[in-house]
Amino acid sequence: MSAATPEDILSLFRRVGALLEGHFRLTSGLHSPGYLQCAVVLQHPREAEACGVGIAGRVRSLAPTVVLSPALGGIVIGHEVARALGVRAIFAERQDGTLTLRRGFSLGAGDRVLVVEDVVTTGGSTRETIDVARAQGASVVGAAAIIDRSGGSQNLDVPFHALATVSLPTYQPDACPLCARGEPVVKPGSRA
Repeated sequence: MSAATPEDILSLFRRVGALLEGHFRLTSGLHSPGYLQCAVVLQHPREAEACGVGIAGRVRSLAPTVVLSPALGGIVIGHEVARALGVRAIFAERQDGTLTLRRGFSLGAGDRVLVVEDVVTTGGSTRETIDVARAQGASVVGAAAIIDRSGGSQNLDVPFHALATVSLPTYQPDACPLCARGEPVVKPGSRA
């Protein structure tokens, strides 16, 4: 899948029922009429492996030595990217509201970290994961995701690669036309 086009990726999401339409509250707090449910794609091991191989093909030149993903959404794809690269896979998780390394995971000055997510919208959790790595003294060489739904405006300070970039509209809750129409909002993501 390293040569897969964004259309191939979106076709995969449609085929497995992972491209949803409705009124959604994203992890970022923004509202949107579209939602990409990566877990529905990643529940299929062959699709997860193919996405991991695809991302690995785009980031191999960064020479990462470890993949760090935020829990929960980034764990499966982070593991698949690490497997395709032949490097270690770890994840950061929230403890008392703060993203941190737990479970015996550690990073050090010799580590070249690639941060891997399932979907990037605002880039907030990616930046937070980058900060976790840097606080451990590691060098962050890049970030990657299956989907960049920021439309290319995630504004990360490291090289960023995604299998597909999409521009689904997002709205601040107080300016959401779906809310104004009284449509109920659904929160399908991993953080409540």
